Amino acid sequence: MIRSDIIRGHLDAIILRLILEKDRYGYEISKEISLRTDDRYQIKEATLYAVFQRLEKKELIESYFGSVSRGGKRKYYRITTLGKAYLKESIEEWKVTKNIIDLFMEGLD
Repeated sequence: MIRSDIIRGHLDAIILRLILEKDRYGYEISKEISLRTDDRYQIKEATLYAVFQRLEKKELIESYFGSVSRGGKRKYYRITTLGKAYLKESIEEWKVTKNIIDLFMEGLD
């Protein structure tokens, strides 16, 4: 399990990246994060919805209700044009950050 504070600064980009692939709802995003990390990182529901609120407020995503399924209508999220630009910047920033950290951490097995 990875410490959540290590990922916290990159959650916006992670969630935007998942929504870029296709419109998604909260539980689906949570499960996808667990799946892709082999359960090494699990996002808490409160954290996920705080990210959604922040991203919507910044107009990086928008929400809509999908068709009725078992349990009612699901709230889906889609990335906006502004969100795509923000994600692109975040990915470039991550690449630079990773390269800098690798300079100090590689070879310490």
